[in-house]
Amino acid sequence: MAKRLIGGDSAAPAEAKLAVIPRKQHGISRDDISENALKVLYRLHKGGFEAYLVGGGVRDLLLRHQPKDFDIATNATPEQVRRLFRNCRLVGRRFRLAHILFGRDIIEVATLRGHHQETGKHAKQDDSGRLLRDNVYGTIDEDAERRDFTVNGLYYDISDFSVRDYFGGMEDLKARRLRLIGDPATRYREDPVRMIRAVRFATKLDFTIDKSAAKPIPAMANLLNTIPPARLFEETLKLLMSGKGLDNFRMMRELGLWGPMFPMQEKQLARSPEGKELRLIEAMLKNTDDRVNADMPVTPAFLYAALLWYVVEEKAEAKCQRGIAPFDALTAACGEAISSQCKTVSLPRRFTTPAQEIWQLQGRLDKRSGARAFRLMEHPRFRAAYDFLLLRAEAEQDQELLELSRWWTRFQECDEQAQRQMVRALGGDGRRRRKPRRRKPRSDSGKSDD
Repeated sequence: MAKRLIGGDSAAPAEAKLAVIPRKQHGISRDDISENALKVLYRLHKGGFEAYLVGGGVRDLLLRHQPKDFDIATNATPEQVRRLFRNCRLVGRRFRLAHILFGRDIIEVATLRGHHQETGKHAKQDDSGRLLRDNVYGTIDEDAERRDFTVNGLYYDISDFSVRDYFGGMEDLKARRLRLIGDPATRYREDPVRMIRAVRFATKLDFTIDKSAAKPIPAMANLLNTIPPARLFEETLKLLMSGKGLDNFRMMRELGLWGPMFPMQEKQLARSPEGKELRLIEAMLKNTDDRVNADMPVTPAFLYAALLWYVVEEKAEAKCQRGIAPFDALTAACGEAISSQCKTVSLPRRFTTPAQEIWQLQGRLDKRSGARAFRLMEHPRFRAAYDFLLLRAEAEQDQELLELSRWWTRFQECDEQAQRQMVRALGGDGRRRRKPRRRKPRSDSGKSDD
């Protein structure tokens, strides 16, 4: 079972009340802030603008974590920031941002946001309340009201090295609690991805989601269907490839957020609550978490191969029953499953192509006679297909799959002579034969008709 990360009683609503915590009381050291972020902060301040380190960077520094990013807020407009920094580019349409480039390091600078009661050239909402464009600039007080969670609404002021707290974020950090700034339902309508962020922050920081923030989520989860699939793909990677994927998956299902993003999988999970579908997804996520936490590489291709495998298998079996050849059925099922998934969470081709190769190799791993086993090991996706076979065997507890996975494990550990003996035991001679060269037909152009 997932660790309980949803709070019981609600804390008091977050109300605006500025508290300025001086340098001696908060513990943030400039030694822990990236050199490039400090350069940006100092230049903005020297240029006569307000400059604050804000968001997750301040939160993580106060928690004694190493921040992943150092984001900056200022009262300078994006165009004014660009005039200050030659290494600046402006990005974004929904939110206009300045990116300051230091080689591969990018420092993101946002202009302080204001309120958006009147929509028009700089701000726009759809009928559900979701913000489509939001380039209304304001003061730091207004910007603080626009932040999502109180612990993300803390500002480190480079002018005097104090921390400015407008909504009790410091208190919530001590209580390890996630509270939304403002009315939760309104904030979720503005940006439904905030519901996903609540889950991700809760597991990442080991915080509880305040009951007031958690309560509206199940009824509002379908708002995720209004989010572009490409954005949900990026959010999925943050959820499932962060080292907390298994906890995030369980919490997403508990709050009803999984179904809108992965409707085909949720349908299978509902039909078989403790079945192989659940076991495969959880085994894959545990494996991914272990690899991330051990600083080993992971790929979305393997992630989505597991998430979609039983969807593909179900579609392929239906096609086989209609008389379609197994390979053709699998190929068609792969395309249909990927196309359906892309309606909610997009899958770039650079990941779907290797995922399809992993699926197709599952049907070849039991064909090991002659030189087939040796040729399979030379396939660029062999290792991923083998790892996937291990997960399937664990999930299905099928005796044939378990034996097949053990055979491939032994085969990889043996020298070539022992490998040939293993193949002979299957009925082959164990020789690695080259594929015969196809000879071109002899040309008759030089022959006489006589």
